[in-house]
Amino acid sequence: MNIDEGLKQFLESVKQGIKKMKEYNSKELILLHHNDSDGLSSGALLLKAFQRAGYNVKRFSLEKPYPAVLKKLFGENSGKIIIFADFAGKIAPMISSLNKGKNIVIILDHHEAEESKDISVINLDPDLFGLKGDRDISASVVCYCFVKELDNANKDIAHIAAFGGIADFYHINNQLYSYNKLCFEEAVEVGLMRNEDKNGKEQFFIMLGKKEVNVVDFYPMIDIAGGVGFYDGGPELAISIFLEGLTEEKLLKLRELKKTKDHIFNKELENLKKNSLNDTGNIQWFDVENRFSPMGVKMIGVFLEEIADMDFIDPDKYLSGFMFVPDNVPGFGNIKMGQTKVSMRGSHNLSSKIINKKMPGMNEFLPEATNNLGGFADASHRITAATTINIGKEKELMEEAQKILESKMKKMED
Repeated sequence: MNIDEGLKQFLESVKQGIKKMKEYNSKELILLHHNDSDGLSSGALLLKAFQRAGYNVKRFSLEKPYPAVLKKLFGENSGKIIIFADFAGKIAPMISSLNKGKNIVIILDHHEAEESKDISVINLDPDLFGLKGDRDISASVVCYCFVKELDNANKDIAHIAAFGGIADFYHINNQLYSYNKLCFEEAVEVGLMRNEDKNGKEQFFIMLGKKEVNVVDFYPMIDIAGGVGFYDGGPELAISIFLEGLTEEKLLKLRELKKTKDHIFNKELENLKKNSLNDTGNIQWFDVENRFSPMGVKMIGVFLEEIADMDFIDPDKYLSGFMFVPDNVPGFGNIKMGQTKVSMRGSHNLSSKIINKKMPGMNEFLPEATNNLGGFADASHRITAATTINIGKEKELMEEAQKILESKMKKMED
């Protein structure tokens, strides 16, 4: 299926999903979204659009749709509309089994997906229609397609969606592609974004209230809000920046969170340089356990991105880091997790090989290895991946991933 045909089918499915949502006799809506730039921009524009449409919205930012959280969510709710944004595309079957038809569920993701077999769970992940989630369309732009179909007046929040599209690995070779680009162009039309050429590189600017910022320079601060400040109101801060504007007071809070991140990262970097990384052959890995506290577990992936091209990291090997998942989920209270999150990244050299199909994508082996050991895998791309596993299975997971990776590499050679 070519991208144009895939996009056409995806947009038709969006129309059908909205029709079913409107026919559902409820105005009570629960919105769950990821806590990175793409997920936070998704959450902001969905919140705005649903409130405009008269829905009573309860919003939660999650680092992952953990099974323990989902069990609590579906165990306590019925007769509602539940929206997942920037995750859950792959776990539609699990959600169906937990929901049991009690609510109508709509998934607006862009990661690898599995079809729902339950009419009450509507999976609108464009991966199901042949669109690439790490090239063609971000979760925020998926959400924009949805809210624009819900009400064309929502074109005035195209800039929020475009922000996520630029932030989430879509600024490739200084260009925007596919529907991410179209969304940016609509944001320009309403006067809330602009671009300019600077030394041969396209720069993107967005109005956040009365302040204009460079998206590529600023989106790491939104990531910091959602990740470093996950347990301290960070996601709410990011949502308020998107919907109400950026102020000096909010900038000060962002800078304080960045100082926390820099202090913890620098300390861990010194630790890694003193101690050799674990090595399974094609994967280098380490475990920070709880040393990144009080930051959220998203920050292990951010740390990997910062060190992936440093001289003590082998540029030809996949890089993984583990971090304990706290037994506390904002909005849901104390939930016994007993899990560690593993994130995987690679150097620019390795990522280029993956994109050009000279090496296996991380989504081809890390989720499979995780599932083989009874872990949880819901959202991975070719050059970024993350799953969770029981604490104590870190070494076993890396060995299982190595085994599957070797098999994939051999097939590519053949």
